[in-house]
Amino acid sequence: MSEIIVNKNEKSKLSGYHIYLVIVALFGWALASYDFNLLVLTMPNIAQDLHLSATFIGLLAFIIYAAEFVITMFVGYGMDKVGRRWMWQFSLIFAAIFTGLTFFVQNYLQLAVIRALASGFALSELSISITLVNEQLPANKRGLLYSIVQGGWPLGVFFASGVYLLLIRYGWRTVFLLGALPIIFVIIARTWVRESDRFLHIQKVKKALAEGNKAEVERLLKIYPVEINEANKVTWQQLFGEKGYVRNQVTKLTIIWLSYATAYVATNVYINYWLVTYLGWTEAAAARLVLISSGIGYFFYIIGGYLGEKIGRKWVMVYSAILATIFNLLFLFVHTQFLVSIIYFVIYQVTNGTWSGAGYAYIGESFPTRVRGTAIGFLGAMFSGGLLIGSAIWTVLISAVSPTLTWVIIAVIISLGAWVTISLPNIKPGTELEDISK
Repeated sequence: MSEIIVNKNEKSKLSGYHIYLVIVALFGWALASYDFNLLVLTMPNIAQDLHLSATFIGLLAFIIYAAEFVITMFVGYGMDKVGRRWMWQFSLIFAAIFTGLTFFVQNYLQLAVIRALASGFALSELSISITLVNEQLPANKRGLLYSIVQGGWPLGVFFASGVYLLLIRYGWRTVFLLGALPIIFVIIARTWVRESDRFLHIQKVKKALAEGNKAEVERLLKIYPVEINEANKVTWQQLFGEKGYVRNQVTKLTIIWLSYATAYVATNVYINYWLVTYLGWTEAAAARLVLISSGIGYFFYIIGGYLGEKIGRKWVMVYSAILATIFNLLFLFVHTQFLVSIIYFVIYQVTNGTWSGAGYAYIGESFPTRVRGTAIGFLGAMFSGGLLIGSAIWTVLISAVSPTLTWVIIAVIISLGAWVTISLPNIKPGTELEDISK
């Protein structure tokens, strides 16, 4: 295991390696987004080609999100067990393999299995990136820099929309085949990414405790403080075993992330299908709206990160959640293409840019190192769980009640759960990770 070298005077300095890490993480998350949003964009084409009803489309999403839930949970535990860097490469390699295999899909069963595995490994990228990157960035720049990484999502949407418009004439399988190629370059670039010093440190602490080496434990605790009574417990037990800060924080964030992701199904996953099927838009017009929203949307991630450094990431999340509910309701009262586009543009920015630009940095700094990977993996699984719940509700309601009532229940009523952010502790920007969860 590598030696841990931490210069306390260098913690606030931004290095060339930090910039490299942010760029590699940015491209990795952009490609994960590309893979996910290709499915969103091609859903009408796939449905037509494989003769799928709205119910089967909803079931496909349900299967994919179930796989994402399980894989992300596994990846979170793996980060605390074998390392952040190793899991980062592992997940991206498998995402590339199954994205490429989508080209060969011939029936619904093959589509469901291949896309479940591709999306599951691609979306686990988020949890690993949050953990590894936030542990290595300087505390006084952590939120703003990570918002750049999180901005990879709209870049992926932008890339996917552009590829869709250019290549859909050759069939939906072709756009998935091309999605595997750039991932290979990111996998190679990651060979120069270092393992987190904080992960290496906690592993050394565990080893010293197991060996009964008190002197080594004392030396290590001078580098980073660790609650040694908890360090050797199974990480799941550390999350939920005892009352206190960790359990309270993970419980509140679970409610928030489940609500946010469930509402996200209507406003971001099925939005193309909604515009085409219920508002009469062409597939190209729907894709252009997403393309424009995501292209401009990158800057809203940076805005979210910047505001988080000024007023606290909690409050950026609070205001984003409130605006999302209001504009999700307004969306039902506009009918012209211009007004729909304006309202949806705002919805996209507050459910993606400002929320994610601050929110994922917030969860990345909310937990101690000894359990950070498991906690963030768990919350990543909750996001997938919310998508799972949302797609299940959508599948049931869209065939049983009106589309308008379906939207109200998922996008408006359920989104109110994200308002629980008001009760979260306000983490002062620039605080060292070890000082937050004491």
